[in-house]
Amino acid sequence: MSAPTPRPRRLLDTPVVLRDGSWWISSRAGSIPVSDAAFTAVLDDFAHAMAAADRAVADLRTRQSSSAPDPGGRR
Repeated sequence: MSAPTPRPRRLLDTPVVLRDGSWWISSRAGSIPVSDAAFTAVLDDFAHAMAAADRAVADLRTRQSSSAPDPGGRR
């Protein structure tokens, strides 16, 4: 049995998709692979930064919800 294939991940609201470890530019007309090494490096860095930001926001929300005031009005 083979491992499940990860779903393609779109980078925010852009036409850029990470598919099987490679970046693609996708549109209604079709998709083309991104072959420029400098551009793929920037996309990788941006995707890592966005993932780190998402984790930081989730961590802040967890902290805020765990330190929420008592519903009875006492702190």
